[in-house]
Amino acid sequence: MAAKAKKETPLMKQYNAIKVKYPDAMLLFRVGDFYETFGEDAVKASQILGIVLTNRNNGSERSELAGFPHHSLNTYLPKLVKAGQRVAICDQLEDPKQTKTIVKRGVTELVTPGVALNDDILHAKTNNFLASISFGKTQIGIAFLDVSTGEFLTAQGNTEYIDKLLQNFSPSEILISKKHKKQFAESFGTDFNTFYLEDWIFQEDYAHETLTGHFKTKSLKGFGVDHLHEGILASAAVLYYLSETQHKQLEHISAINRIAEDEYVWMDRFTIRNLELYNANSANAVTLLDVIDKTISAMGGRMLKRWLALPLKNADKIISRHEVVAYLQENKTVLQKMRNQIKLIADLERLISKVATGRICPREVIQLKNSLEAAVPVKQLALASDHEALRVIGDKLHDCELLRSRIKEMINEEAPVNILKGNCIAEGFSEELDEYRNLAFSGKDYLDKMLERETERTGIPSLKIASNNVFGYYIEVRNAHKDKVPSEWTRKQTLVNAERYITEELKEYEAKILGAEEKISVLEQELFNKLVLWMKEYILQVQSNAVLIAQLDCLCGFAQLATENNYVQPKISDSFVLDIKNGRHPVIEKQLPIGEAYIANDVYLDREEQQMIMITGPNMSGKSAILRQTALIVLLGQIGSFVPADHVEMGLTDKIFTRVGASDNISMGESTFMVEMNETASILNNISERSLVLLDEIGRGTSTYDGISIAWAISEYIHEHPAKAKTLFATHYHELNEMTNSFDRIKNYNVAVKETKDNVLFLRKLVEGGSEHSFGIHVAKMAGMPQQVIKKANKILKKLEQSHAGEHNKEAISELEDEMQLSIFNMDDPLLMEIKEEILHTDIDTLTPVEALMKLNEIKRMLVKKKK
Repeated sequence: MAAKAKKETPLMKQYNAIKVKYPDAMLLFRVGDFYETFGEDAVKASQILGIVLTNRNNGSERSELAGFPHHSLNTYLPKLVKAGQRVAICDQLEDPKQTKTIVKRGVTELVTPGVALNDDILHAKTNNFLASISFGKTQIGIAFLDVSTGEFLTAQGNTEYIDKLLQNFSPSEILISKKHKKQFAESFGTDFNTFYLEDWIFQEDYAHETLTGHFKTKSLKGFGVDHLHEGILASAAVLYYLSETQHKQLEHISAINRIAEDEYVWMDRFTIRNLELYNANSANAVTLLDVIDKTISAMGGRMLKRWLALPLKNADKIISRHEVVAYLQENKTVLQKMRNQIKLIADLERLISKVATGRICPREVIQLKNSLEAAVPVKQLALASDHEALRVIGDKLHDCELLRSRIKEMINEEAPVNILKGNCIAEGFSEELDEYRNLAFSGKDYLDKMLERETERTGIPSLKIASNNVFGYYIEVRNAHKDKVPSEWTRKQTLVNAERYITEELKEYEAKILGAEEKISVLEQELFNKLVLWMKEYILQVQSNAVLIAQLDCLCGFAQLATENNYVQPKISDSFVLDIKNGRHPVIEKQLPIGEAYIANDVYLDREEQQMIMITGPNMSGKSAILRQTALIVLLGQIGSFVPADHVEMGLTDKIFTRVGASDNISMGESTFMVEMNETASILNNISERSLVLLDEIGRGTSTYDGISIAWAISEYIHEHPAKAKTLFATHYHELNEMTNSFDRIKNYNVAVKETKDNVLFLRKLVEGGSEHSFGIHVAKMAGMPQQVIKKANKILKKLEQSHAGEHNKEAISELEDEMQLSIFNMDDPLLMEIKEEILHTDIDTLTPVEALMKLNEIKRMLVKKKK
């Protein structure tokens, strides 16, 4: 017997037909006053949102069901998107009252982690980037688009460069061709929110057609991206995805910009992570951005993040920023006035994007107008300043006078969020609208006069005129007077103590009122939509203003930061010198207890005398802090900020490399040591003459002697490399102090400590010379290790020091004896006798392994000299 065919209700038939088109999205299906989810979507929704999961019969089978009221969409939608869901919003496309069959429905918007215009999903000071990646034979293309601001960027390069950009821009969602799914995971990991597109979308012809079609141009040369083959493919995929997610109005995406690799300081993803620029490596840790962000506008906050991700290499641009900051710091009144005005400016970028996409509400139009008005005094202050760069910004700011006056003339200052609530269009703007309003809202006088007239005519003293949703307008007569009711009145409703009637005059009045209210609503929407359409003409001017205000906000923030924290203007030069006097760590100094001063330190590096500083000192003494603060001072200087120091002179740095702290990649099957070696190899293969290299405890992930050998070889490689890169090398291998004897440009420094009888005091001061102890047991004691463990550790340490020194140094001398065949010492040769004396007088029990090797090297050199 054939199985019974499953019965589908008309509603589920409609739901299934729409769901098939959006298999990868959670479908929010509008049913009456609720958004419903079914099946697997309902299970997911109930888990993410914490709403009740129920079951219902859909024809012949049961299905899971979870829903929430439609007016709660803005509460629940952000939670779904932040959980990584793609959400298709399916609305009722007609009034249910106007149809006798099932109401027509369709998806009006597809919201994904990377494509969101909802304020509750977006963070004010953070871009919400949708990224796309195109894999070529030798290069990888990438595009970033924030649909909420219209910023569209592209670049291409090797895996390492793309990896760095992904770290910098932190996209919410990444689009990839299906065939490169595995390649993406191997190159960039599995932590990103990814979506896979069909391969045909990443085709050259389609890409050019899509981009030139969108920008209405014949080529992409004007944007300076025409040579980025893979970048163009990635960019077109982004636009394709927007059209697929029901985003068609995109006039605010008016240009595409190249991320010019050669204009910005190179920092690999390890460095970005190690320096904790804008993401902390541990919970509740403070980042550099947290400390330096004094911006007061959303636009300024987003721009500062971009500046921090892409520090400048162009000296003129850096100095220009410094000079503006200096001017603002000196002219406190101008600074305060500017900041007070910027405080009044809303997010111009996102507001004008809402104009472009037709999603702006009346209250936001007023916000836009008020923000543009607040920008006018900023323009005047900038134009009146003595500083050219500020005057240029003032000159470029558009006053948008016509736009402001049109909005002022047309929209009520107290306009509601929802246009359907009425009272959006200002009185006096439309004669027709004012007439309908008079009719609708002057009703009370008319009804009072009617009531007075009817009371007099009928002699009924307690007449009442009112209305309700069911019967409309009526005249109410108490039962005591119902015999006086005129015959032409029609009874509408009987109550316990009264009767309600309708008259012809009241019927006519009701029709007029209802007609007027409906016409008011239609007319208000029509006028508002025309205004929004006209406002699109101002997209470019408002976007330009947003960028200029953001720049000013960042520079004002830098001036405020410098004043509050005693930062100084660094001197930028063409030299290769980095000279920091009393430098401080910008983040650590803010975390100190009140009243405790940060111990400042000098750092001097150049390519001739002091290319590499070998910093030794105990654990916890502050070696890592000195390394990090050096990088952060350079970084702050090159984004245009003042720096935490008494004086800084810096030649431009083009690359910053760090190997600081553990960054284990064990989840991907790599050991700590392997990760350390990978990161260090990346540094050694990419150093340039303007690089700043910061290495912390290299080689500690393996045995002591392996570690010393690797650290020595790395240091020697950097010293001998033609680039002569400026380097700070912090280590607890005190044997590396010996390097200064063989390598001219390596200097020893240590972080000073003060030893007492039972303890050690960390002075955190960098002083010349190497240190000889690591004080590891002292640190264990400070950490509260039991006393018996500390005593035992000290005993073991003494034994090890004695045995290791004797054993390893005997081995080294033995090697020397074998190699040189000491029978030659019987010869009467002064040099050989000198060598013999040197060996016999060496106390091998006190030599470190590296000192033994150095001694061996010294003797070899003497012999080579003799041979010649």
